[in-house]
Amino acid sequence: MSTENNTSMPTKYDPQTIEAGRYEWWLKGKYFEAQPESDKTPYTIVIPPPNVTGKLHLGHAWDTTLQDIMTRMKRMQGYDALWLPGMDHAGIATQARVEAKLREEGTTRYDLGREKFVEETWKWKDEYAGHIRAQWAKLGLGLDYTRERFTLDEGLSKAVQEVFVKLYNKGLIYRGEYIINWDPATKTAISDIEVIHKDIQGAFYHMRYPLADGTGSIEIATTRPETMLGDTAVAVHPEDERYKHLIGKTVKLPIVGREIPIIADDYVDMEFGSGAVKITPAHDPNDFEIGNRHNLPRILVMNEDGSMNKLAGKYEGMDRFECRKEIVKDLQEMAILFNVEEHNHSVGHSERSGAVVEPYLSTQWFVKMQPLANEAIKLQEAEGKVNFVPDRFEKTYLTWMENVHDWCISRQLWWGHRIPAWYHNETGEIHVGNEAPADSENWSQDNDVLDTWFSSALWPFSTMGWPDLDNEEFKRYYPTDALVTGYDIIFFWVSRMIFQGIEFTEQRPFKDVLIHGLVRAEDGRKMSKSLGNGVDPMDVIEKYGADALRYFLSTGSSPGQDLRYSTEKVEAIWNFANKIWNASRFALMNMDGMTYEEIDLTGEKSVADAWILTRLNETIDQVTKLADRYEFGEVGRALYNFIWDDFCDWYIEMAKLPLYGEDETAKKMTRSVLAYVLDNTMRLLHPFMPFITEEIWQNLPHEGESITIAAWPVADPALTDKTRATDMKLLMDIIRAVRNIRAEVNTPLSKKVPLYISAKDDATVAVLEANRSYIERFCNPETLTLGNNITAPGKSMSAVVTGAELFLPLEGLLNIDEELARLTKELAKWQGEVKRVQGKLANERFMSKAPEAVVAEERAKESDYLEKYAAVERRMQELKEI
Repeated sequence: MSTENNTSMPTKYDPQTIEAGRYEWWLKGKYFEAQPESDKTPYTIVIPPPNVTGKLHLGHAWDTTLQDIMTRMKRMQGYDALWLPGMDHAGIATQARVEAKLREEGTTRYDLGREKFVEETWKWKDEYAGHIRAQWAKLGLGLDYTRERFTLDEGLSKAVQEVFVKLYNKGLIYRGEYIINWDPATKTAISDIEVIHKDIQGAFYHMRYPLADGTGSIEIATTRPETMLGDTAVAVHPEDERYKHLIGKTVKLPIVGREIPIIADDYVDMEFGSGAVKITPAHDPNDFEIGNRHNLPRILVMNEDGSMNKLAGKYEGMDRFECRKEIVKDLQEMAILFNVEEHNHSVGHSERSGAVVEPYLSTQWFVKMQPLANEAIKLQEAEGKVNFVPDRFEKTYLTWMENVHDWCISRQLWWGHRIPAWYHNETGEIHVGNEAPADSENWSQDNDVLDTWFSSALWPFSTMGWPDLDNEEFKRYYPTDALVTGYDIIFFWVSRMIFQGIEFTEQRPFKDVLIHGLVRAEDGRKMSKSLGNGVDPMDVIEKYGADALRYFLSTGSSPGQDLRYSTEKVEAIWNFANKIWNASRFALMNMDGMTYEEIDLTGEKSVADAWILTRLNETIDQVTKLADRYEFGEVGRALYNFIWDDFCDWYIEMAKLPLYGEDETAKKMTRSVLAYVLDNTMRLLHPFMPFITEEIWQNLPHEGESITIAAWPVADPALTDKTRATDMKLLMDIIRAVRNIRAEVNTPLSKKVPLYISAKDDATVAVLEANRSYIERFCNPETLTLGNNITAPGKSMSAVVTGAELFLPLEGLLNIDEELARLTKELAKWQGEVKRVQGKLANERFMSKAPEAVVAEERAKESDYLEKYAAVERRMQELKEI
């Protein structure tokens, strides 16, 4: 790893070699640390904290690469860029991993006790946090580790407690008995958005509950017959003529023998099934609401692990699904169950454990969402709203906010923020506060912890020193400038950060939210362990380097779209990096030890020099504008086209003429142009490919310690020469056309053939004469005839470019019929272009709304296409007359 100017680069591009040690060098230089004492404008991003449970996946790599691009670019643009790192304690996931480890060791958390178990989990956290930092390093992420946070650290824990207490005191947090989503595997409540719905094959079980007076029965159907043990009513619609006479009567609950009432409730759909439904208030959220309206008892028939409890009678101790089979068998024998109808339906599964979620009656803590959601919705109508990129996701966010339910925030875990609520041992009185009551020996703290998302919802401001509103970091760096995240956690996280930010800071937590999609397998399927189609980003880096992976991830799609992983594309980007390496090495070998101070662009420039400098300016403007709009896919295309096509394929080839020539002045200018263009190009590319660009830049004539803190390129108008850039385009078009013609008739470039170029006017002839050396070098003509109104030699192939016609006499190689067929296709092509552009110019809407410059550009295209059409038509006529 070199840090001084050096014209000797290794012959082979080896990412492992150039990436080794570079990250540590950046950290030692403190290049990623924020500068709160500076007068620079702050720019802040907080990293979405990964779970401290281990490996980062491709989605993390994509997400963090985008943030790194944004902060590296802003740092180079002169901002005080803070990219704050941190990790999430991930309550359910981390506790599950630590408990699994304990089981392997032959013990349990209960054997250890709460305090010792939490100590063990902190040890796990310390070990795996190191793994995550190592992966961040491999990716080259420019994080300010001096400000690293953890959702359970002292400052964030204080913020969490403060928020809980304030919301409780405002009546926005309450404790109540409610139907929640229960995960029997992890034995904890989970929120609505932690439930993944999957279609599974189940059944409708049709039963007849006998009327208690013996006069008949009423038909009901259920998909969960095991819950019937907790039924406390049968409901019908009050307007249903079939059942009006039964309202107020009772039925005898099969197996249990309990009498339960037939009630009337508007909730019942008369058209669905039999029009009568069993009501189980302790095991269904809708039944719970009906039960409240009718003051029905709540009978819970399951334990927390999903097994049946003592209220299930003879089924006590059975797993819920085993119980289902036994009840079905018993009901069939009793002739109560008369039909089992196969039914494919959507069933909730725990995102964490995969277990089927059980609607379960439990006393939990909840956030009253409506008042908070209303403020968040109101924000989006104000000037200072959160900007979603792409903006279609704002509707997704608002729809969820408008239909939000109260948020169950308590979790039956030991790892997490323990709920700051205490219960009096004798009176049952509840105390909620930042500290335990003074007579703490008479109180017991709530055993539950808060939902992990409760603390991560505070991440943008809790990491900045809140609740201390006078904290200098909070005042300088909050609100943050951008959040980068996937569309799959808009509900989990983005929405919650917004309403908590408004509630506690009276500001949006971030200005922009850049939404990306999911990284999918090459066939479009979601990556998963079960399918075995996941890709470890560290394996990709080991083979192709971090730069290739980063460039693929950041430029492979547009905002909001999914990205399909492709080894072939990553390999293609490695080839791109290799091309950059080789081009840079060629340039350095021919710079003759040039220093930064010796770069001088004030002298006479060749047409190639003027063109590449103009293209560089255009690329700088284009890349900067596109990056500011988060269009990184387009940025990637712009950089790729400029570097590969313009610089490597064209300019370097043309630079060889003066570099290998005798004109020392031209040689010096070419070296200056090479150094200047490469320096600026490496800086443009740096946020995307930090390792290779630092390595090359350190070898180039440069100013400063590191490219990470070098200035972002700014287009220099003095170096833009549109006229000569157009001249260069003409030369390139001619060279391409000649090579294409030679390829069509299998005539190698080494075989000299006469070349005639008929220019449209004297000015174009003058341009061609001035640049004759390029045409001779790259077209290798036997003779080169330039002029206007040149008549095509007899049997020659032709091509039309903007401003000229080319003729190559190929006697003995030209098949007139084939050439006419080729020209017929070309004529159709230009006819199509003329039709398209004339259609645009005839469109009143386009003409009234398009800027003058755009209209002028379309008119110029029309003129050009008409000229080309006429030239091809003329040439076809000539061939027909031979």
